[in-house]
Amino acid sequence: MLSTSHLVAGTVFMMATMSFPPSIPPIRVAIVGAGAISEFQHVPGLQLDPRAELVAVCDVDPQRADLLLSKWGARWMTTDFHEVCHSSDVDALIIATPNDTHAPITIAAVQQGKHVLCEKPLGRTAAEVRSMVQAAHRAGVVHMTGFTYRFAPAMRYLRHLLTTGALGQPRHFRSQRFLDLPETSWGWRQVRDRAGAGNLFDMTIHRIDLALDLLGPLTEVCGDVRQFARRTLREDGSPCPASEVDDWSAIIGHFESGAVGVWEGTTLAKGHHHGGFGHEWAEINGSEASAVYRLHQPNQLWRGSPTRDLTPEEVPAEFLTPAGSPRDPKEGVPAVVFRYDVVWEFISAILEPRSAVPDFCDGLAAQLVADAVLQSHRDRRWVTIPTETRP
Repeated sequence: MLSTSHLVAGTVFMMATMSFPPSIPPIRVAIVGAGAISEFQHVPGLQLDPRAELVAVCDVDPQRADLLLSKWGARWMTTDFHEVCHSSDVDALIIATPNDTHAPITIAAVQQGKHVLCEKPLGRTAAEVRSMVQAAHRAGVVHMTGFTYRFAPAMRYLRHLLTTGALGQPRHFRSQRFLDLPETSWGWRQVRDRAGAGNLFDMTIHRIDLALDLLGPLTEVCGDVRQFARRTLREDGSPCPASEVDDWSAIIGHFESGAVGVWEGTTLAKGHHHGGFGHEWAEINGSEASAVYRLHQPNQLWRGSPTRDLTPEEVPAEFLTPAGSPRDPKEGVPAVVFRYDVVWEFISAILEPRSAVPDFCDGLAAQLVADAVLQSHRDRRWVTIPTETRP
């Protein structure tokens, strides 16, 4: 949902200079879903990583898949995800398709021993996501959820400050994600059977994951969703069926630790542009200090204490990229390039080998909260979050 200029800025700005041991062949990756998120994030991440090779492109639109085949430098294309899943030429899949297809593609892939990085939300319900977790666990493959914002340098530094006690005891988590998007059709994203939900699943679920990662499990939530834009016109002005999903969501939550959280997200916040990235504010108030992350300046963290107003400070160098990443943090648009580290983590987990972070279990934890928000909206009450252990 970013501008064309960001897609250009998101193209590979450098190639890795580190060599790859010839005795270890690269991980052969297929991208399923040749849309904007693949072009903006996943392909540049793959092209930057000398340990990976993009071998196949799969999309239901054969013309688009064929067009991107040569542009992305892949070997072959198909419109059938089963062909990718059964190919001996493929080690891993990156799935960036509509939400209703995540589970069937993932399950088909892991049953053939393929590692999977899947975009969020993993599914339309927790039950759907649970089937993905169980299938991946039985197959013994690496599985990863595309919670991109965990990789923002300021978020990595914020996690460090919490872990070391620099903020004291965490008390409040606060998240705002405001976008000013056109009120035209969202395509499949505005069809409930395909998307599951709107802003809640598309944007707020990222911030649910951030909170769970930073502060631990939620025990209960009270939430609401609303739709303000009917979206009955496509970009070209032609009519289309009205949107069936929310474009605003809000949550109040209680953490197991005793902390509280507040989330608000909307796609209709007029004037919140920040160069196409929109407004994001994620704040933690601790007993000793406060810290704030903002998406459009991800290499800065704001900190304040009883003796100091909130003030921006540069994120220390060791938190700008994951250890070993070939990405140069001085190159590219900061709010774009940290996203390439998602692929770096996925490939690293396959090669080391170990679990990816975040994995499907993290995707399920966030989905359980999002489902509870929808139930709270329907029932007009607080909802307890189910407790699930990792398989």
